[in-house]
Amino acid sequence: MWRNLGTPVAVHPSQLVPGLYVWLNVRWDEHPFISNRFLIKHLKDVAVIQSLGIDDRVFYFPEKSSVTPPEYVPPPPTTAELEAQRVAQLAAERAALQAEIKLKEEQKRQKRQRQRDAATRAERSWEDAARKTREALLTLQRSPKAAGQMIADLSNDTASAIARSKEVLLHLLGDKKEQGPQFHALNVLTLCMLLGKKAGLTERELSDLAMAALAHDAGKVKVPAQLFKTIKRKKHEEAFVHQHVMFSYQLANESGAFSKDALAAIADHHEALDGTGFPRARREMSRQASILALVNRYDNLCTPEALDQEPLMPAEALSHMFRSEASRYDASLLGALVKMLGVYPPGTVVQLSDGSLALVVAPGPESLRPQVLVYSPELPKDEAPVVELQTEPELKIAEALRPSTLPLDVLKWLNPQQRLSYYFSVEPAN
Repeated sequence: MWRNLGTPVAVHPSQLVPGLYVWLNVRWDEHPFISNRFLIKHLKDVAVIQSLGIDDRVFYFPEKSSVTPPEYVPPPPTTAELEAQRVAQLAAERAALQAEIKLKEEQKRQKRQRQRDAATRAERSWEDAARKTREALLTLQRSPKAAGQMIADLSNDTASAIARSKEVLLHLLGDKKEQGPQFHALNVLTLCMLLGKKAGLTERELSDLAMAALAHDAGKVKVPAQLFKTIKRKKHEEAFVHQHVMFSYQLANESGAFSKDALAAIADHHEALDGTGFPRARREMSRQASILALVNRYDNLCTPEALDQEPLMPAEALSHMFRSEASRYDASLLGALVKMLGVYPPGTVVQLSDGSLALVVAPGPESLRPQVLVYSPELPKDEAPVVELQTEPELKIAEALRPSTLPLDVLKWLNPQQRLSYYFSVEPAN
């Protein structure tokens, strides 16, 4: 009767020992043994099988064997195999490094593109708003109702964008060669909107604040322009300058477009909580008026209208208001303005901890870590790196610098403007 030898089990020739019943799964003429299946009796049989080069075609039958093969121990790699492994590893490491470099370059490109897109949105929005603001302010005296509607439309659109946005970003804008009342008006509008949003104003309240911000100095057209060009004014000249508040209120009121809250903010935009303001030395102010008065003072310190008044660096202006004028303002709003602009507001020239120079172009989530344009004279300014310091823990601001202390070539490249211009871009809510 035919006998089943059992189930063959693969075995490596290095595991062979006498007592194993093996099967060489090759043709009969490919080995020197009488049969393909036999019991290994001698070590020389083991050596012969190992010399045949049939590593993957050797099996043994456990039921026919008197011993169990030892555990398989792979042979050490040859020099050629080690070299091949090293070459393969180096190639894999190079490929991984190239992939990492490519990923980082793409991330950097995308981040820079997002920054440029946001700055471009702010620039285009500013240009559109500047045109409308200039036209409205020049029209307000001869056609109050038409100008009032223009201001109302711009204010409503701005308030809606700010109120409904997920994120509002402040940007220092590029060079603005032309002059006009729109510069100060749009700076004040921008900061009022951002501060008003942080203060929790509703969309309607933001719109009223925007209208007041755009028109708060409209009455200056009724005051001789030379009186604003100097701080050395006689008493009667100072009184005349103070009247621009009343003139602004009257022009806005004649338009019929301004609410009571907006008119009140215009009337009180030079008042102070400690009673040192003008024209009425009021100590009580609405939330909108408090914001407008605070922002107006900040922008006037940074970009004074008087030619004989030294403009303060943005950081100096905030420091001066906080240390010397805090009693004039709502403490929570002043604190919010400092937090919003940061310790180094846009327009500040700084030296970084690695020794490089930079210009602050936007606040960051952390007060001490804004976005900075790094001085890179080998590149056009619009291609220079903008670094978000909150993402670079090893890099920080060492100190703020006065532009007058910079070498001329550095000053020309950075070009911190005498007249700061800034505007916002918004990220729509989901």
